[in-house]
Amino acid sequence: MAETETEATVARESNELESLVSDIAAELSALAERLNDAAMTVLADAIESGESERPDLERRISRARRTVERAAHQLRGAADTDEE
Repeated sequence: MAETETEATVARESNELESLVSDIAAELSALAERLNDAAMTVLADAIESGESERPDLERRISRARRTVERAAHQLRGAADTDEE
């Protein structure tokens, strides 16, 4: 019987961790959206001010957004393209 209780505890803890990881992935996705909005604002401001090249700040924001999106993707258990 103790083994069954242990298995139930492990399963419950595993479900709690899965839920935590899922919540973190959702937070990362929301952060990626905010970064995208910021990048679009930087681009719009650059166009409005007559700049002809993509602003450095927008490049950095977009790079960060892609990194955050990859992290969310990893946490959701999507296919891993990196060899670990």
